[in-house]
Amino acid sequence: MFASWGSFTYRLRWTVLAVVAVVVVGSGVWGLGVFNQLTEGGYIDPGSESAKAAAAVEAALGPQGGDVVAIYTPESGTVDDPGLAQQVTARLDALPDSAVLDVSSYWQTGAPQLATPDKTSALAVITLVGDDENAKLESYRAIKDELAVGGAQTQIAGSGPLQDSTSNRSKTDLTRAELVSLPIVLVLLVLIFGSLVAASLPVLVGGLAVLGSLGILHAVALTTEVNSFAVNVASLLGLGMAIDYGLFMVGRFREELAAGRSPEVAVRHTVATAGRTVMFSATLLIIALAGLLLFPQGFLKSLSYGGMTAVALAAVVSLTLLPALLGILGPRVDRLAVRLPRRRATADGGGWARLAAVVMRRPVLVAAPILAVLVLLALPIGQVRFGEVDERVLPASDPARQAIETLKTEFPVMSGNGVQVVLRGADGAAPDQAAAQAFAGRVGAVEGVEAVNPGGAGGDLVVLTATLADRDPLSDAARDTVADIRALTPPAGTDLLVGGTTARNVDSLDATIAKLPLMAGLLAGATFVLMFLAFGSILLPIKAILMSVLSLSATFGILVWLFQEGHGESWLRVTPAPLEVGIVVLMAAVVFGLSTDYEVFLLSRMVEARAKGVSTVEAVTTGLVRTGRVISAAALLLVVVTGAFAFATVAMMRFIGVGMIIALVLDATVVRMLLVPAVMRLLGDAVWWAPGPLRRLQQAAGLQESDEIEATDKEYALR
Repeated sequence: MFASWGSFTYRLRWTVLAVVAVVVVGSGVWGLGVFNQLTEGGYIDPGSESAKAAAAVEAALGPQGGDVVAIYTPESGTVDDPGLAQQVTARLDALPDSAVLDVSSYWQTGAPQLATPDKTSALAVITLVGDDENAKLESYRAIKDELAVGGAQTQIAGSGPLQDSTSNRSKTDLTRAELVSLPIVLVLLVLIFGSLVAASLPVLVGGLAVLGSLGILHAVALTTEVNSFAVNVASLLGLGMAIDYGLFMVGRFREELAAGRSPEVAVRHTVATAGRTVMFSATLLIIALAGLLLFPQGFLKSLSYGGMTAVALAAVVSLTLLPALLGILGPRVDRLAVRLPRRRATADGGGWARLAAVVMRRPVLVAAPILAVLVLLALPIGQVRFGEVDERVLPASDPARQAIETLKTEFPVMSGNGVQVVLRGADGAAPDQAAAQAFAGRVGAVEGVEAVNPGGAGGDLVVLTATLADRDPLSDAARDTVADIRALTPPAGTDLLVGGTTARNVDSLDATIAKLPLMAGLLAGATFVLMFLAFGSILLPIKAILMSVLSLSATFGILVWLFQEGHGESWLRVTPAPLEVGIVVLMAAVVFGLSTDYEVFLLSRMVEARAKGVSTVEAVTTGLVRTGRVISAAALLLVVVTGAFAFATVAMMRFIGVGMIIALVLDATVVRMLLVPAVMRLLGDAVWWAPGPLRRLQQAAGLQESDEIEATDKEYALR
């Protein structure tokens, strides 16, 4: 199948080149409109108790304030100064009705909770116009420059400023990462290939993959909510995987030409070998990313859309436009050669052959310490805590973060971190007021509750706001308090709903944990089936899954140690905080997929050698010698592409960047180049085993590359 496809792309190379280029570029141009369709929400489980509580309160009492909180601190005097009051009131009254639904300020209401006890600061709470997070964000952007007054420091807190700053920084981070990584990648490719023409091809494939993915994301965003981070993920994975796929394809094509084959045969062999591996690799990574669709949070679904479209396009362009270009270029792929000092190639494979010999002679001595170190690195996972996106994703110097921290410190009741306790009467009847007051007393007696205040009443609802003694809404103590409130028995004839920041986090984490076994089963099952069909062995996919889990565990152990426990606080410029569960799940899918990706590339050469009748030791050695340099180069290129995000100003993207660097360094060096060959040596010939019926099933599927190449070569020779 793959060899036939290679012949097809060669015969119609000009047509394939033109069609793919027009479609991808056209999709990308239209896809530039996606930036107007993206949202900043999707972090909650819409079917959770906390989401139902928020929806019930909004339906009964209308939109709740706090989208924007302006903190005014006069340069001298107090907030009761008449001049300041006149300025602030005039400024708030002038805000456009098209963006502002309601304003409540200290100077309008005199409410004591809207000012500090010493009257050095006071608040204006603004409710924005908008049916969703995206619409409210646009409303905030319409007024954010209209809130400052003379003679007072103005800080702007709330969800609107947080989302606005996060969105703007994410776009800047994305542009900076691409501008930094692409030139470095091009230089590295020139060093790897020794030719500007060959080096430019993987970069071209990467650019087209990212551009085309914007069009698909635009189409998706027209029908469902897509978080802005989907574009960052599409850029990171599209560029990184396309460059890796291009590296493998171009490298194999040049190898075929060097063996004396014509461009047509070289293209056919390249697609049948490297192209086949690219397809299997991309399919596994797409399935891993599809696992994110199992979760209820729109944020995770958005990341899945971005990742799947980018990886799919990277594979499609690598298997269509790239073979066509290679067929057109032929030997000219080595044009514009760059003369660099090179070590002469040795017949025995050089350093990789010597490394393989050491591993084959002492497999236990190699495997045992590596396993011990990886397990040790994974130990911090036992202390992991999960949170949600808050102001700590922004740099400490960011005005929005500073304003939110001021609000939490000086106005804890108004910070939005309280627990929302909703009593809903049965059959549309309002709860009994006396019973509601008695229930408020019971809530106040719960350990960890500092105070309980009325939050409003209307229709069939009574709302209470419980202020927590622990100011960190994501702490274990806060979660225990929410659990205790939920355990209370509500008054007769009422239902109890508990919402707020802590409850949202608990519900989101519970929803994620509930779906994790399904995702793990999907990843393991798909990996086993596809790798069995590719290689015809039972033990190879099982070993690959175990190696990937080990690599993933070590990666997350290091990330917990750095980002949660704060050991990388100074040089990573992060504030220690619980890990955002959505980003952790994304990283799990990507790292697992990439681990299997390199395993497929390595095993493909081992199986290819084994099919020619060599021993297990010779097959493992051949695979390591043939792929060691290429896999290392691919990992290095991906480290550059993804590692550029390690310098992002948004902590979530920095987490991904650092995590990818750690995962790639561990997986492409220690695990794939040392541990995998050692384990295969210990398993011996059993590593190729499969029951007879399953072996016949695999052969009937016709996905073995060696048989297909041989058949098509014979057909070509008879022409």
